[in-house]
Amino acid sequence: MLLDRALMELYEKLRETYGPQRWWPGDTAFEVMVGAILTQNTNWNNVEKAIGRLKEHDALEPERLAALNDEELQELIRPTGYFRQKSARLKRLVWWLGETCDGELELLDQWPTDELRQELVSLRGIGPETADSILLYALERKVFVVDTYTNRITVRHELLDPGCGYHDLQLLFTDHLPDDLELYKDFHAQLVQVGKRHCRPTPVCDGCPVREVLGEPTLEEDF
Repeated sequence: MLLDRALMELYEKLRETYGPQRWWPGDTAFEVMVGAILTQNTNWNNVEKAIGRLKEHDALEPERLAALNDEELQELIRPTGYFRQKSARLKRLVWWLGETCDGELELLDQWPTDELRQELVSLRGIGPETADSILLYALERKVFVVDTYTNRITVRHELLDPGCGYHDLQLLFTDHLPDDLELYKDFHAQLVQVGKRHCRPTPVCDGCPVREVLGEPTLEEDF
């Protein structure tokens, strides 16, 4: 119960500080899926540029993106970096969507979450974080996304030990928070905000709202 209360107090403090995040931005579930792949190893400003270029070419539907040749797709997503690898990952995603639901994402509603996750992580280039981002933000499944910010914040504030795995981090939140889709979405987004502003590889602890709830961090670990 103490951890349950601490996590909710942390969330409430972050929301009070940053306001509701209304994240992940995207007009359609497929756009969110594309964004989850494009944001790998880059910042969101670069993803927005690539998304804008895909929209200009009317390529943000599975069948339209699949119809682009490799060179066309690579050029459209070039602002995100690693554009050859990401192009291949997007092509694998749309192939999978064609095989599993004929490109009609609403048909995935009948799939159990665990099976969907297993399918997504089986696609080369889609790891647990990207798969869970797709599940949570595009497909509205109650999973908690774990990223570098989540790891850094929880370990520095001694909620988990250094070296903990992805699943351990995920269970920290799903086992101690209400089973609530919108809470999972906004809490993850709030952690991204505090990670960008304060819990950096070289931390900026002055004014950090996490410190008000969880106390002073331990900084032996560098992330």
